[in-house]
Amino acid sequence: MLLQRRHLAGRATATLFLALGLLAPAANALAATVAEQRAEIQKMRATTLERLYKVHAAARDDVQKAAGYAVFSNVGINLILLSAAGGSGVAHDNRSGKDVYMKMVSGGFGIGLGVKDFRGVFVFATTDKLKQFTNSGWEANAQADAAAKAGDKGGAATGAITVAPGVTLYQLTENGLALQATIQGTKYFKNDDLNGK
Repeated sequence: MLLQRRHLAGRATATLFLALGLLAPAANALAATVAEQRAEIQKMRATTLERLYKVHAAARDDVQKAAGYAVFSNVGINLILLSAAGGSGVAHDNRSGKDVYMKMVSGGFGIGLGVKDFRGVFVFATTDKLKQFTNSGWEANAQADAAAKAGDKGGAATGAITVAPGVTLYQLTENGLALQATIQGTKYFKNDDLNGK
């Protein structure tokens, strides 16, 4: 019985990595050159912020007054017991005007079937929080996910969800602003190809 579970877990992990592997080439196929990829991300940022400001007008003030922000597009796939997601984004320093292009990946186990497309806008209260995010990357763990789901602590009322001290998140779905975010198992890191490294 234990051997059967290990075999099943091994197959599930292999399927998860296969799904993640399928997402990366699909994203790169949309924009072949570095300049085209950057342009696509800039366009996604502009449309995401425009959409956020339309569904939650106060977000504009939050984003503009913050030390910086990051906007991500994430496409997730649920395959029966496995879920995988990948995406790209850009972090922006409001004080220097500098952009840092980033990637995101996530994977996990759960029941479902289908494709989920959402956008996330992180808002950083301090330059240190923004630099920590862009220079060291960030991995959303169970604690961050629990904080994101605790919408009754002021997050749902303002539209932004606190995911870490000094970091809030607006998550948009096809239906508008999400009142709770699911970010557990998601890793954010620099896209060295697009940042010229």
